[in-house]
Amino acid sequence: MKKKSALALLLTTVMVLGGCSVATKSNTAGSSAEPAASTAPATAPAGDGTPVNIDVLGMSSNESDLNIVRDQLTKNGFNVKLNIQPDYASFKAQEDAGNYDVSLSGWTTVTGNPDYAVRSLFITGGDYSRQSDPELDALINEAATQTPEEYTQTYKEFEQRLVFDEARIAPLYISLKSQAVNKEILKADSVRLSKSRALAWEDIDFNDTAKRTTDPLILSQAASTLTSLDPIKGNDGSINQLNTNMYVRLVNLTDDDKITSDASLSRNHTIADGNQDYYFILRDDIHFAKIENKKAVDTGERVGGDDVVFSLDRAKNKDSVPDHRTYSLHEHINTVEVFTDLNALDSIKVAGGNGTVKEALEKGLDAPISELVADKKQADNAKGKYQVIKLTTTEPFPQVLNYLAHQSAGIVSKKQVESINTYDVATFDVNKDIPYGDQNTVTEGDKYNNTLYTSGPYILSYKNDYEGIFLKNPAYQKGTDNEALIDQVNVRFIADADSTLSALRSGEIYVYYGVPETKYDVVEGDSKLQLKSIPSNGVSYLLFNTQNREVANSVDLRKAVLYSINQDEILAFYNGKKIKAVSTVSPLIDTGNVLTADPAKVQEFLAAYKASK
Repeated sequence: MKKKSALALLLTTVMVLGGCSVATKSNTAGSSAEPAASTAPATAPAGDGTPVNIDVLGMSSNESDLNIVRDQLTKNGFNVKLNIQPDYASFKAQEDAGNYDVSLSGWTTVTGNPDYAVRSLFITGGDYSRQSDPELDALINEAATQTPEEYTQTYKEFEQRLVFDEARIAPLYISLKSQAVNKEILKADSVRLSKSRALAWEDIDFNDTAKRTTDPLILSQAASTLTSLDPIKGNDGSINQLNTNMYVRLVNLTDDDKITSDASLSRNHTIADGNQDYYFILRDDIHFAKIENKKAVDTGERVGGDDVVFSLDRAKNKDSVPDHRTYSLHEHINTVEVFTDLNALDSIKVAGGNGTVKEALEKGLDAPISELVADKKQADNAKGKYQVIKLTTTEPFPQVLNYLAHQSAGIVSKKQVESINTYDVATFDVNKDIPYGDQNTVTEGDKYNNTLYTSGPYILSYKNDYEGIFLKNPAYQKGTDNEALIDQVNVRFIADADSTLSALRSGEIYVYYGVPETKYDVVEGDSKLQLKSIPSNGVSYLLFNTQNREVANSVDLRKAVLYSINQDEILAFYNGKKIKAVSTVSPLIDTGNVLTADPAKVQEFLAAYKASK
């Protein structure tokens, strides 16, 4: 985790489909307007009362927020120059070049745990970290080893240093997560809205259940170019929802971010005493699906322990594939094995209790455990023959379960992936080597050669520039409550919010996932639509440049910016459809910390900054 994947695109990169609010830094395309920008560093001309120059970087899709920030800073003694970029790529280029003092940034914690909300962003060497603060590092690592009952105080101390002592960020707000559903076509209650996890397709149903086999469920998302259908090679809005529905995981998140075995590969899971060993008892009713003649068929290959070990070993190994984008989520995994010692299982105590691991894993099973088998082909749950996975972390780390619920921990076929990925990773050639999950292999045309084996409820048959066609896995928990209800899901690629809303209102799509707050009134005014909103794990904030700028060297200057931010004014602009924040952990933990705008403090810090010049 020291370098987690994710800013990779999550605060406005919402899949305009049922899904992926796995956002991080917004990459939604904005207007094509030329960037209005100066790249001059912040300097304070001599003389009291002289405005301090400051460059604020953002995207056109966040122009309202940028204007509010500009006005608040101007009112408090800054001369603000906005650098507004039309899209994420140009924004990132400006950010990487250091052409800003403050950038409007965002992060969504898609795993539901606070470690994900801080490690990648703020630890020294993190994937998206521009910080190097040993005290922050120590607090992040301390909290990672603690239980929820213990880590609230640690994250409170983390926030105190990050925001109030060092002013590394200036928080703006928490966003809502919302969806609009055509309730005349779909059972609105069957379309889940989860705080962190992507939209679960298998639960969705038509009002007219006879349509399950005749009509497709039509959803949408903004991105038509898919990073990869190999779950470890992407963590962005183009694939998070898709891979979540194509690959089963050891555990899942409930809609309110609790860890569950429901609708996962595990019937039960438990933590052993010491919070370092984790056990999972596997289902025997899931086979991999594949595509033949663009139809989904059962491969006959059971999803089992060897696939779990293979999938998680490659997930944690930075060098298992070229351009591995999610290994840092799984760095705390030490070993993964198929565990077959039944006697030991009956003697190991569970964490925080007096029972044994065997008792915990047997809870609710139709047949108690009579035998643990190494070969997945020998598993027979009805006869008490099970496979058990033991995962050991590098240190006590209960939050590992949240990362195992992430799409990057999806279980792939060991046999199939090894047969496709025959290239040498060190000498991988993008011009000739075709890795497992390459989107070109599922795109209609002369390169189409679908080699996917998926373990989840759906599999992608093919895609083009217009849509992707997903088909039900015919061998996914068949006959259980977790079996997918609708045979086909069409994901339309629609780039902008206005077009997506128009498609929903005209009946071209049935769900709009991630409705902007500015469109709520339109949805609520349409009698055939139902709007549902919940607080999200997405936080917007100002991030300070940490190199070659005055804000990098002056905590007084950063604090002057911090106390200029008036969250009450921001919430008023959004008619109360935003929530106050302190840091990226705010949606997850109530630390009790509060940021209050204070013009007097602003002037105090500006004076101190000028005096130091």
